[in-house]
Parts: sequence; C-alpha cells; structure tokens
Amino acid sequence: MKKAGKMLSRREFLYTAGTLAAGVGIGSSGAAGENPNAFAYDVERFGKTDPALVHYEEAGRFASPGAEPRRIAVAPDGNVLLACKPGVFVVNTAGQQQLEIDLTGPARCVATAGDGTIYAALRDHVEVFDPKGRRLGAWETPGPKTWFTGLAAGEAGIFAADAGNRVIVHYDKAGKVVKRIGAKNKERNIPGLIVPSPYLDVQLGGDGLLRVNNPGRHCVETYTTDGELEFSWGKPSAAIRGFCGCCNPISVAVLPGGGCVTCEKGLPRVKVYTVEGEFKSVVAGPESFPANARPGATRDLSDGSMGGLDAAVDKAGRIYILDLVAAEVRVMKLKSA
Repeated sequence: MKKAGKMLSRREFLYTAGTLAAGVGIGSSGAAGENPNAFAYDVERFGKTDPALVHYEEAGRFASPGAEPRRIAVAPDGNVLLACKPGVFVVNTAGQQQLEIDLTGPARCVATAGDGTIYAALRDHVEVFDPKGRRLGAWETPGPKTWFTGLAAGEAGIFAADAGNRVIVHYDKAGKVVKRIGAKNKERNIPGLIVPSPYLDVQLGGDGLLRVNNPGRHCVETYTTDGELEFSWGKPSAAIRGFCGCCNPISVAVLPGGGCVTCEKGLPRVKVYTVEGEFKSVVAGPESFPANARPGATRDLSDGSMGGLDAAVDKAGRIYILDLVAAEVRVMKLKSA
C-alpha cells in the first residue's frame, strides 16, 4: 500500500531551506553591527537536547582500529565491521579486532550477507570476501561518476548507494547490475534523489523493504526491491523532529521492529522514528559529539567529505554510532523503564 507523502519540488526545497536559515540564523545575534556575521547559520540554541526525549544510554565505547572510518555495519554473528581508509576491520562488540581485510583502495562502505559473505565498496566498485576475509572477486564499476557511499545485502541481492549518480544500484549475487532505483520518474511518482554531497545510504529492513535517505529533500524514502516507491517521510527543520541544514539525514539504519534510526551532520544527532516516520526518541544529541559539532569539523578530502555520524543496529536493538570525526564507536541501549 502506498502512503501519500508530500514531496518538495526543487523550488520548494530552496524556498524552505532559505526560510529555515532565516529562522535560525540570520540576524539571530541582534541588530546590524552587533553580529560580526549577520548571515551566520546559528543553531546554538538547538545544541542542547531535552533529557526527557533521550531514551538511550551508553553501554560501551571503543576507538576505531583503522584510520578515517566512514561506515559501520553489524554482521549476522554480531561482530561489527568498519569501512576505513586502510580497508575493512572486523571487531567484536567490545572493539577487539578479529579480522583486517586489505583493499586496493580506501573502503567507502561495507555490508554482510546472511551467509557471512562480506561486501566492501571502494569509490567506484565492489569487492567480495568470504567470512575469513579471503577475496572472492571484484565487480566492474557500473558506470562513470560512480561514487559508492552505502551498501546493503539480502536475499534479493546487493544494493549500493551511488551518490555520484544519485541512484541505488541493485546487483545480483554474481555482480551483475539488475536495475537502478530512485531515479526521477514522474510516471512512477518518484521525485528523484537530491544528493549535494557524498552522503547517500541504503538499508534493507526485515520487512524486505529498502530505506534510502534523500538528504536534499530532508526525508527517508521506502522502496520495494523492485524499485517502487512505497512512501516517504520527513521535513526540513532544526527542531528535534525534523532534519536541519541543507542536506540531512546523512545515513539510516533499521531496528528489529522496523523503526528507523537516522543520523545528521552539522547538528550531529541520532534519532529514532517509527515505521511510519513519527518521531519517537533521541539516541544521542549534539552535546554527545563535541568534536563533530564544532564548526568546520567536516573535512574535505580528495575522495569526499569526512564528518558526521553513521549507525548500525544489532539483533538485540542496540545501536552502534560511528563518530567519523572522533573515530570512535558508541554502543547505545534502551534505558531501563
């Protein structure tokens, strides 16, 4: 069943973003002459989270074993995988290294299938490894401008978020491209993905549906594996229930019950929404990530921006938050009743 969701046109998006900036930033420090930058995007008042909204607490923390970690995933056996500059690192829930997989270039994202097969994406192609880290093959790049930033694996195949071409590439398990999902298509009521920077993610839920962030539209979209858009939700707002700035959320994860975890940059915060997109709680707010929240924390590297947060979920519902700036992982669990 399709749920009607309001999609912003490009003109509406730009107008809303401008209105939002005016509401939270322009002239926020007083009259002209009192503010050294009268057009500053001031979100300081949103940097404190109402404790009543935070339903999670920290259960553990560990440093990334590899430099410049970009994405995090949880394997079926409970181990945690980190896509880093040197390659893929597999650690246990305490952060103790179990395996290191060298790649031919920096790992952009990683995912595992039910049988333990590991899929790691570099910027323009996917490499495949068995559960012990032995190379099984490398797939050809699907085309020019490919810039992989997210991966999901399931019975229907492998789904790779291509931020460069603004689509989700659907592979079969042999590495053949089956289709591309998310491209603008008026006849199928698909508005298209707006991806201003390389932060596009895809996750496969237990219900067999794909969750894809559409950062330029400030929403999360749900697709079938055949590429049909089922529904979308989200709105631009610096307030806790919305997504702030030019382009958020930057990543998503799916809880065992189907709820969605979202991560944002600029105001680094992690939140939980219901399957239908109703705000439910905060996992961690900006005050939990002081280095990440600092102005200019996001670095521009030769292979893309480096900053913000990523999240993954295990079978017990614990949320693993990767802080790309601090290069550490926080394990979050629901607070006791």
